[in-house]
Amino acid sequence: MNFLTQIVVQLPILLISLTIHEFSHGYAAYLLGDDTAKRAGRLTLNPISHIDPLGLIMLFIARIGWAKPVPINPYNFQNYKRDTAITAAAGPAANFSLAIILALVFNFIKRVNPDIMYNASGFSQFMLSMLLYAILINLALGLFNLIPIPPMDGSKILGGFLSDDAYAKFTAQERKGAQVLMIILLVSFVFRLNLIGAIIMPPLNFFLKLLTGITL
Repeated sequence: MNFLTQIVVQLPILLISLTIHEFSHGYAAYLLGDDTAKRAGRLTLNPISHIDPLGLIMLFIARIGWAKPVPINPYNFQNYKRDTAITAAAGPAANFSLAIILALVFNFIKRVNPDIMYNASGFSQFMLSMLLYAILINLALGLFNLIPIPPMDGSKILGGFLSDDAYAKFTAQERKGAQVLMIILLVSFVFRLNLIGAIIMPPLNFFLKLLTGITL
């Protein structure tokens, strides 16, 4: 599959996965009392409202990307730390849930036709490959966002378990954490070192095999 074909085929899956991730953040915040995302027009499943062009390009180039962060005002929450953590967890949880649903479909197809992975027609093989890719990308997005480096979702989830003093010091590192993350991505791209992949690949393979019986 050449690069152009890859973009055409995989782009809808990437857009849907990123959109569901960001929508889930906004919807969780809305349920917890913060309507900032809704007022900003981000409480929608329209991909155009969520996509960061650079983050989408990086998904194709470096296999790691991002969407525009949904605006959240944690001061609208009843419990600042807890509700921020819940809102942060909603994004990865949505990706994991989507991966599980798609895996159920994938396994149902294999159960109905056990030989389909080996004797499928061109179109059937293509559809199975796209289904497997959708499972893979949602697992990868969920795991990537759980990395506890500010401003990743994992750092906000971790913050929910910290004391108030530790939480204040930890969140103060958000800008520095973002810079560190960008440096890691840049070094990975320039020197072809999959540093993020080295972190998420073991759990990614574990869950991929658990859900589909397939490993990378």
